[in-house]
This record gives sequence, structure tokens and C-alpha cells, in this order.
Amino acid sequence: MTQSIHKTSEISNSVKIGNNVSIGPYCYIDGNITIGDGTNIVSHSCIFGSTTIGNNNKIYPFTNIGCDPQDLKYEGEDSTLIIGNNNIIRENVTISKGTKADNLTTQIGNSNLLMNGTHIAHDCEIGNQNIFATNAAIAGHAKILNKVIIGGLSAVQQFTTIGSYSMVGGASAVDKNIMPASLVFGNRAKLRGLNLVGLRRANFTNEEIRKIEMLHKNIELISSLKNKKEFVNVIEMFENYLKLHNEKIGTVKE
Repeated sequence: MTQSIHKTSEISNSVKIGNNVSIGPYCYIDGNITIGDGTNIVSHSCIFGSTTIGNNNKIYPFTNIGCDPQDLKYEGEDSTLIIGNNNIIRENVTISKGTKADNLTTQIGNSNLLMNGTHIAHDCEIGNQNIFATNAAIAGHAKILNKVIIGGLSAVQQFTTIGSYSMVGGASAVDKNIMPASLVFGNRAKLRGLNLVGLRRANFTNEEIRKIEMLHKNIELISSLKNKKEFVNVIEMFENYLKLHNEKIGTVKE
């Protein structure tokens, strides 16, 4: 087991550190914490509570990870934060642990990029390969699926779900659920069409994009009829279709 831990960092005995982990100067790490193999914590970071960090993550200075939720209903309950593998967490990012108002867990998947100043609030579920641009703010209980881009200075309201392959333009305020493969922007954010650039970059064929466009129109029709059950069924079908595409071309990273 090889580890590099700077002498100025303070790490409690309860912290479990994997192989080839690097912890730079002036870090404070205290709690029931696991840090996976190959993770690099550059410097000046605080990690608290019951937090699990997977393998090969890179965490930049002045991050606050596993901190208490910014929620007046939080009463000190034992809650957790789980971070997967291969994530890049840039300067001044804050990630809160969960609360008893939900399932006591905040969860972040694999291969996400959280740019400078991003905030992930309590009880959020973040999937894989998402990009959060500078100062994106994700409120509590939000669910961001896979390969979503959140533009800089954008805010996502609590309990909101954003479907896979969607793009939220910069300085947007998202106060409603967003269909998969959508392009939205504005205050309040409105649907502007398919995220064609994102779909093409993800190697969807023209035929597949036409099918996605048909699904979009189907969802809009069902949504306008306010049939919640049918709407949820079509969203699930949409996400399953995107998942099959990922499996076919092997783009989901662990």
C-alpha cells in the first residue's frame, strides 16, 4: 500500500485510505470516511461525516464534501454521501450529505465534472458523465440522470428531475422536470427543442434522432393532457431507449 499524505493535513483514525491515494497540504478529513484507490485530494479540502469516495477521483482545493445540509429541518441525523469513480471536483465545490426527509443519502455517480463553485445539495442523485459548469446550483432532492450539461450560473429547483442527454443553457432557472434529450434555457427555463448537438456527439444516428423526436412529441402531447401515469411511462421508455444506445456503443464509463 502506497500513500502520500502531507504532514500539514489532519486526518482522523476512522478514515480508511486506499492504495496510491495522494492527500496534499492543509486538508481536514474527519468521520466515517472511505477514500478509494488512486484518488488525489490536491490541498485545502474538508471532508466530513459518513462519506464514501470511490477510485481515481481528483478533488481540487477549497472543496467542502459531506458537509451538513443547508436545510433548517436537518437535526443532525446520521446521513451519508456516496461518490463514485473518476470524478473531477474543482475548486470551491460544496456537496452536502442526505437528510431523513428523503433516504438519508446524497449520491454522485461516475465520471462527472463539477466545475468551480458548483453546489450539490442534500439528497440529490447525480448519474454518470454529467457536466456542471461554473457556479451551477442544484437544490435538494434533485435528480440529474446521465450525460447532462448544466450551464454556468444555472439553478435547479428542489425535487426536479433532468433527463439524460439534456442541456441547460447558462444562467437558467429550472423549476420544472426536463424531458430527456432536451435543450432548455431561460428564466424560467423553457423547452427550445432537442439537444441535437449532444445527441450527435454521443453518436446517435439520424434514424435514432428521428425516433427521439417522435418520443419528444409523444411526451409533450401526454403532458398537455395532464395524464401523469402515462407521462411517467413514456419517460421511462425514453430513458430505457437511451440506455440501450449507451450499451450498444459502450459509452457509459464506470
